[in-house]
Amino acid sequence: MFKIMIVEDDEKIRKIVSETLQKWQFEVIEINQFDQVLTEFEKAQPHLVLLDINLPSLDGFYWCQQIRTVSKVPIIFLSSRNQNMDVIMAINMGGDDFVQKPFDLGVLVAKVSALLRRNYTYQDESNMQLIHRDLKFHLNNSSIEYQNNSVELSRNEFIIMQILMRNIGKIVSREDLMQALWNDEQFVDDNTLTVNVNRLRRKIAGLGLDEFIITRKGLGYLI
Repeated sequence: MFKIMIVEDDEKIRKIVSETLQKWQFEVIEINQFDQVLTEFEKAQPHLVLLDINLPSLDGFYWCQQIRTVSKVPIIFLSSRNQNMDVIMAINMGGDDFVQKPFDLGVLVAKVSALLRRNYTYQDESNMQLIHRDLKFHLNNSSIEYQNNSVELSRNEFIIMQILMRNIGKIVSREDLMQALWNDEQFVDDNTLTVNVNRLRRKIAGLGLDEFIITRKGLGYLI
């Protein structure tokens, strides 16, 4: 699980961003001691930093420079500033991207995911398998395999399978799955998730594995 560190003094923005990232299965570290950013960074060892420019005491430019002395971790600046010079300065200080407030949460998540893909193990991970009860989940071609038989998954089945396989033994709520599948589309019928989960179950059962995905009534699903 990738760790994202948020350095943002506006508590409302910080909480909204944190909750959104957690719904996308990121681990989030929120910083609220803005004179100890480098110390907190070295303690947390995040995979990516979301860094506000206007911070108490020392600004985001300063902390970006400090982080760059010890790490090449991707940094996305968040700021209400909109002058070209601010963007240029952010990049020159070592930032990888600049997102102007107010921003769309979907766009922010897309930028975070893109930077993680470019900087870490997504490509290596695409050649890996997630395995449980001898069922192999191939991330590179969106298929599942059991006893030398395989079947391809649809986009939605792939997303559901990936989230559940990364949380084996843990209940994943229906709300989290729906958020991952359809983001903030408020008019998606709740039954649509049930249909997708049942299709995935049938494909797994067709390979010879029963009761692979368990329903916890009123809570969600787990493997």
